[in-house]
Amino acid sequence: MAIMQVSRKIDYALRAVIHLANEENSERACSVAEIAARERVPRQFLEKIIQDLIHKGLVRSQRGPQGGYLLARSADRVTFRDVIEAVEGPISLNVCVGEHADCSLMGACGMERVWREGQRRVLELFEKTTIADVRGPRPGPGVNIRPGGGV
Repeated sequence: MAIMQVSRKIDYALRAVIHLANEENSERACSVAEIAARERVPRQFLEKIIQDLIHKGLVRSQRGPQGGYLLARSADRVTFRDVIEAVEGPISLNVCVGEHADCSLMGACGMERVWREGQRRVLELFEKTTIADVRGPRPGPGVNIRPGGGV
């Protein structure tokens, strides 16, 4: 059975940006190795994701002995949509909605209204949810989280 879900690339990008947001107040740069280990993300895959985030102006690199990566702007100015579109491009629930709508049944399909409303709601949620809204304390390595949020 197939399920609708976000890609691992999106999940890893959001986790990396949230990790950087958690370090924002200390202004400490984080290495890819540190982020990968802490967020349980494959390092090589994360390196490519970080480059996409740098290219889109969400992350910046800092050279030197204390080098690594930092958010390029404050976490309250980075949205889920910013991160998702930085690594995957425009968000589209279906081919008939989104930036490049393309369907031979445009205007003649009863589902189009549902897809458009779903698209509107998803974009609204991703645009209004900032990284600052979801950052915060995280359990250390090896700590299991129980369903419902308990440790």
